[in-house]
Amino acid sequence: MKIIDLHCDVLYRMEQSKGEMSFEDSVELDVTYNKLKQGGVKIQAFAIFIHPSIKSDQKFQVALDQIHHFYNNVIGKNPKMKALKNWQEFDQLGDDEIGAFLTLEGVDCIGNDLQKLSILYELGVRSIGLTWNNANLAADGVGEERGAGLTEFGKDIIHFSNERKILSDVSHLSERAFWDLMEIADYPIASHSNSKTLCSHQRNLTDDQVSHLFKKNGLIHVVYNPPFITGKDSASISDLIAHIDHFCSLGGVNQIGFGSDFDGISKKVTNLEDASMHPTLIDELLKKYSEDEVEGFAFKNFLNHIPK
Repeated sequence: MKIIDLHCDVLYRMEQSKGEMSFEDSVELDVTYNKLKQGGVKIQAFAIFIHPSIKSDQKFQVALDQIHHFYNNVIGKNPKMKALKNWQEFDQLGDDEIGAFLTLEGVDCIGNDLQKLSILYELGVRSIGLTWNNANLAADGVGEERGAGLTEFGKDIIHFSNERKILSDVSHLSERAFWDLMEIADYPIASHSNSKTLCSHQRNLTDDQVSHLFKKNGLIHVVYNPPFITGKDSASISDLIAHIDHFCSLGGVNQIGFGSDFDGISKKVTNLEDASMHPTLIDELLKKYSEDEVEGFAFKNFLNHIPK
């Protein structure tokens, strides 16, 4: 069964290693070409993440460095990896090809300059999360104590995204910023979040948030990070599936997907430690859901909701 994974941090790991890690087969990486192939992953999203410790005047260059690793090391050195820059290409992959596309996890790297965002769009970014956990010039993240919403600049970014059919990712936003975004975003998505009802971690979403996301035809992609699943350092696949069960109970059976956060998490779900192990998750889901429903979670729901 084909898999679409909406979040991994391979580019950050590669940038940190100065490009020394091989995307084809590095044992240090959760997501590699070989592991994607073994795990049946058909499309992988690659996040651009700039650590808050990077000085402001260096952040855009770091973003460009990560994009360089994407095109040089992920795509350039693996002929069967195909960079996806247009939504229609997501349905046009060959049987032996694996699609890859860029996402932006926090807009800190552009400062207050939309022209820089235009450059990132031209380079292939097709999903934008305004923040990581901290605040920036666009919005507050979940880790910002004041919990403010979108700024006018943040709203400008959402309008920019709407015009270009870019996904607007809510996963790291403060709750107030979430509601501000939902008022104006045409293509909302939670790329890697779970249910706050089942696990009260600040990175998860409330039932009201999830229900509103579903009403706006948005998607939520469950994340494989145990602290977001059980609130502990360990979790089972059954624990992860409980979040899918809960989202289905809110009416979202056709709006659920996967957002692993591989290479961005230090704790792992047992028997789901890297991209090669997705078939184990699929097998467990097939014990509870129909094949059509599981295909939805795995890839069809996302393809059915991409901007047209």
